[in-house]
Amino acid sequence: MTISRLACGGTYRGGESNENPGALTIRPTLRSARGFGSSARPGIRAEASHELGIMRTFRLESTQRFPYPRRDIFDFFSRAENLERITPPWLRFAVQTPMPIRMREGTCIDYRLRLRGIPLAWRSEITLWDPPNAFIDIQLCGPYRHWAHTHTFRDTAHGTLVEDRVEYAVPGGELVNRFIVRPDLDRVFEYRRRALRVLFPEPARD
Repeated sequence: MTISRLACGGTYRGGESNENPGALTIRPTLRSARGFGSSARPGIRAEASHELGIMRTFRLESTQRFPYPRRDIFDFFSRAENLERITPPWLRFAVQTPMPIRMREGTCIDYRLRLRGIPLAWRSEITLWDPPNAFIDIQLCGPYRHWAHTHTFRDTAHGTLVEDRVEYAVPGGELVNRFIVRPDLDRVFEYRRRALRVLFPEPARD
């Protein structure tokens, strides 16, 4: 996988591309899924998706339930400064855009991080803002050829269900995704799940 230091200055717009909250599978569109194993980590699912233009895209889906009101959960996720609290420390992730950030359609946010030790810049844009139901961020520039992350929030009988759907494309395609990108994303989302459990614990029962 070829990754280089990126300076965010251009504009790239991508599109956005739920079933089993406990499965992680890889399923290519144009060929058999055989050989693309799965992970037993709960709540995360990744699969190869369709082609975006001439790019092979992949999809990762994650669900997590919280015993708290939807507006409270949406408020947490909608604050860019909270990203640092749920991102693994090994990424050395930092928001570069001055706070406070007013979230709405068209808002752009700059970040810095290290991916496998390589310093990178990332710029995202909010392309959908529908509180407290959903928002979408896309990568304008960064390490991916395409990245669109849809965050959806639903009421449940016992709180809130948060659904993440990420559609992405990477240099090198299928093999790079299988051996490098998907394992890294898997680790990031698993760390995120654990961090969120600490931040939003189950209420004590009498």
